[in-house]
Amino acid sequence: MRILVVGAGGVGTAIAKIAARRTFFELLVVSDFDLARAQSVVAWIAARHGAEAASRFVAARVDASDPDNVAALAREHGATHVMNAVEPKFVPTIFSGALAADADYLDMAMSLSEPHHTFPHSETGVKLGDDQFAQAPDWETAGRLALVGMGVEPGLSDVFARYAADHLFSEIDELGTRDGANLVVRDEAGNEIFAPSFSIWTTIEECLNPPVIWEKERGWFTTEPFSEPEVFDFPGGIGPVECVNVEHEEVLLMPRWIDAKRVTFKYGLGNEFIGILKTLHQLGLDKTEPITVRSSNGPVQVAPRDVVAAGLPDPATIGPRMTGKTCAGVWVTGTGVDGLPREVYLYHVADNEWTMAEYESQCVVWQTALNPVIALELLASGVWAGRGVLGPEAFEAAPFLELMARPISDGGYGQPFGLEDRAVAP
Repeated sequence: MRILVVGAGGVGTAIAKIAARRTFFELLVVSDFDLARAQSVVAWIAARHGAEAASRFVAARVDASDPDNVAALAREHGATHVMNAVEPKFVPTIFSGALAADADYLDMAMSLSEPHHTFPHSETGVKLGDDQFAQAPDWETAGRLALVGMGVEPGLSDVFARYAADHLFSEIDELGTRDGANLVVRDEAGNEIFAPSFSIWTTIEECLNPPVIWEKERGWFTTEPFSEPEVFDFPGGIGPVECVNVEHEEVLLMPRWIDAKRVTFKYGLGNEFIGILKTLHQLGLDKTEPITVRSSNGPVQVAPRDVVAAGLPDPATIGPRMTGKTCAGVWVTGTGVDGLPREVYLYHVADNEWTMAEYESQCVVWQTALNPVIALELLASGVWAGRGVLGPEAFEAAPFLELMARPISDGGYGQPFGLEDRAVAP
């Protein structure tokens, strides 16, 4: 297996660092528009793991907005798999470039939806991933696989859902992805600051679009942003966090392969974060269409959302100033295999102190990066195989979770998952 990772930001860097400890691939090309950033990743691997480990890594420059450039780079290095680790606005070009290069493809965020201005009429318009699924026949004809939504959420959450359907439940009422954390970022003076742990570009996109919900009798429909607040008690010492509906890929992926009556995604944002997002929207700073602004060199065209992203700390750099844990998981309700009502939360917790000590990557980006590396290893071994455009639910979940949880000393990743039975309301 020869892998081209497009993007050397927080997640792309963490993918390379995690992969450096594995032996399933021949070559991993770390590429970025900023070549120096890609080179720093390879240098880190050499410093931490030695020259022999680093010999399987190459740094390269790539223009993710140009499918021909992506395809040319993939061909140059004989890439069998293209791993998309940049913002979802680049999905169409990298997706196209991978197919043109006759390579398999993976991403962690799918093609964007078109803004849903139809609320409260509940029409979904172009949904997350629609553009990619529309091209499934091309991938099937080419005999190539596009594994979409293979991060943590979506990704690990979808693996959990498939595991629950196969092993824990005979009938599922709801698959509810629930994401929460107790992360805090402080400045040099020790004051808590606003510094999102993931791309603010992506966060704005998924939080300000009307969320999509799926119900078996109704299909996909939209609701109001930040709707249906609920307090969810997260494990790992995180505790109760208020979660709200957010547009996310799980709701668009899970119903395609798993039989459930309802599918939702709720994220623990917090009142401050929600207030900031609403303010950005009111000011028009969430827009992606360029506007003309003054500069020392005269008028320039710039997207307001890109300005917001440029003004905030890079999520890849905030790890040393961050404390706490993040939890990703799926809350499943329904009927157990014994015929009795059951309620289960399957989850994984990442501790920022541990991920920084082991990988010098903050916990949110590290947790996201872990799962595509595991998926690549399963594809390399042939345990997972397929063609067309598929989500994580299309593959057997047990081998993924077994490899993930198996101790490092025994060839695994040493990341056990939690399975917490919760009391069923009478």
